[in-house]
Amino acid sequence: MIRPYILAETNWKVVKDTDYQVAILPWGATEAHNYHLPYATDTIQADYVAAESARLAWDKGAKVIVLPTIPFGVNTGQLGVKLCINMSPSTQFAVLKDITEVLSRQKIQKLVIMNGHGGNNFKQMIRELYVYFPDVFICAMDWYRAVNWNLYFDEPGDHAGEMETSVIMKIAPQWALPLSEAGNGREKKFNIKALREGWVVSQRLWTAITEDTGVGNPHKATPEKAEKYLKAVTENIAEFLVELARCPIDNLYEQ
Repeated sequence: MIRPYILAETNWKVVKDTDYQVAILPWGATEAHNYHLPYATDTIQADYVAAESARLAWDKGAKVIVLPTIPFGVNTGQLGVKLCINMSPSTQFAVLKDITEVLSRQKIQKLVIMNGHGGNNFKQMIRELYVYFPDVFICAMDWYRAVNWNLYFDEPGDHAGEMETSVIMKIAPQWALPLSEAGNGREKKFNIKALREGWVVSQRLWTAITEDTGVGNPHKATPEKAEKYLKAVTENIAEFLVELARCPIDNLYEQ
């Protein structure tokens, strides 16, 4: 069945007659996720969450359209890991600028970047894009922060841990190896106190901090945990999309 809120699936017959209010751009990555999860984990998750959130919003009358998911993210800390594909922030900006120009020309004035990869950061890009396209409201979210994941997982983890493993077990089990194949996801921390505490930031060199490319223990993962988590996440995001769709672009702030 064609989903009219998914651009890749729909057609000109539908698109030409639909007044879209919000465009959603899922953005993932292609990188190793411990021994047991696929390289496309971040992309698979972003694609699923965007589609399900859009479905819920569409059913409430919001005219949203999900653009094809970008499968490459910033992976400069993982250049030593075989076939982790890096897209530099400057390239991301160029892609975003081209997409935003299309939306601006076609009077689709709201763009939501739905990020699924911790290495991506779009805040400064949004600031710069405003200089070129002040008529388009651009915002970004990390979909996995839409609800408090600590309410659903014992040890959510940072990368291929309990949360991500549970989600893939739920939405793409055919691409997940048994947990018996997974490494323990132990992270080697910075020796410098301020970096460990997080108030000084730098990128992590992946080949130095983990032996299995995971950061976080995956062994408590279950699809049942993911089902409850994803339901809460997509419902919360859908509520935001409906509110954004209904809000006039010239009335975003309190009077």
